[in-house]
Amino acid sequence: MAVICGLETLELARIHEQALATLALSPRNNTLLKRAEIFFSEAVIPIVETHRVARQSKIDLNRLNDTLRRRTAELAATNRKLQRDIVRRTSVEATLKKSGEHYTRLLNRSLQLQEGLRQLTHQVLAAQEDERKNISRDLQNEIAQTLLGINVRLLSLKQEARSNTKGLKHEISSTQRLVVKSARSVRQVARKISSL
Repeated sequence: MAVICGLETLELARIHEQALATLALSPRNNTLLKRAEIFFSEAVIPIVETHRVARQSKIDLNRLNDTLRRRTAELAATNRKLQRDIVRRTSVEATLKKSGEHYTRLLNRSLQLQEGLRQLTHQVLAAQEDERKNISRDLQNEIAQTLLGINVRLLSLKQEARSNTKGLKHEISSTQRLVVKSARSVRQVARKISSL
C-alpha cells in the first residue's frame, strides 16, 4: 500500500513513529509493539525492493543513455559524412551533366559536319562524272572528226592514185601526220580521264 501511495522509507518511518506516539504504548504492552514492528517491516520491504529495482533501473538507464549518446554521436558523424558525400556526388553529377551536354553538342556538330562532307563528296563525284562525260564526248567527237578526215583523205588518195602519183606521196604523209596527231589526242584525253 505504501508503494502504491508513493511513500518513501523515511516518510513511512515518520508516519509509523507518529502512530506509535499517538498510541502511547507502554513497555508492558509488548505485543502491540511487536505487531507494530512487524507491520513496519512488512510495509518497508516493498519500498526497499522498489529502491533496489529503482537502483538497477537507474544503472540500466545510465547504461542505455551512454549507449544512446554513443550511437547519437556515431549517427551525427555518419550524417556529416553522408552530407559531404551528397555534396560531392551532386558536384560530380553536375560536372557529368555539363560534360554530357558538351559531348552531345560535339556529337551533333560532328554529325552536321559529316552530313556536309557527305553532300560535298556527292557533289564532287557528280562533278567528276560530268567531267568524264564531257571528256568522253569530246574524245568521241575528236576521234570521229579525225577518222572522218582520214577517211576523206583516203578517198581522195584513191582518186588521186588514178591520175597523179607525185601528189599521192604528199597526201600519204599528210594522212600519216593526221593519224599521229589523232593518236596524241587520244592519249591526252585518256590521261585526263585516268587522273580523275
